[in-house]
Amino acid sequence: MMQICDSYNQKNSLFNSMNRFIGAVNNMDQTIMVPSLLRDVPLDQEGEKEVSSFQDGDMYGSYVLLKSIRNDIEWGVLQADERRKEKHGVTTALEMSRIEPNDEDLEKLFHFHLNGLHTVLSKLTRKANTLTNRYKQEIGIGGCGN
Repeated sequence: MMQICDSYNQKNSLFNSMNRFIGAVNNMDQTIMVPSLLRDVPLDQEGEKEVSSFQDGDMYGSYVLLKSIRNDIEWGVLQADERRKEKHGVTTALEMSRIEPNDEDLEKLFHFHLNGLHTVLSKLTRKANTLTNRYKQEIGIGGCGN
């Protein structure tokens, strides 16, 4: 019984969620040989409203977003924040982290963000898989539920 519980908890760990997301984006990146074909192709298709509802635009915008998030996970937020600040002059997460909550709130805050991150990674993973399948449909590759 303990082994089943551990297996379930490991399956839902943040580390595994990140690995699933990175794997889905890597698969998307390897599948999509010509990203420019994604321009002006709408995101939503029947049955995909949940996945595409958090960002409007075309499939190319989602492709770029997913790759950017993967790079942030692999290379770190600090490097990404520095690039954004240089590019846009935006306040970074590092600067925002200097606003410190009470020590009593740290555990609650951690769990809140951990749950949120897990949820977002799951949605992003589904979005990457959906985008890969839609690309296959667009260029006529079989084996994606046609």
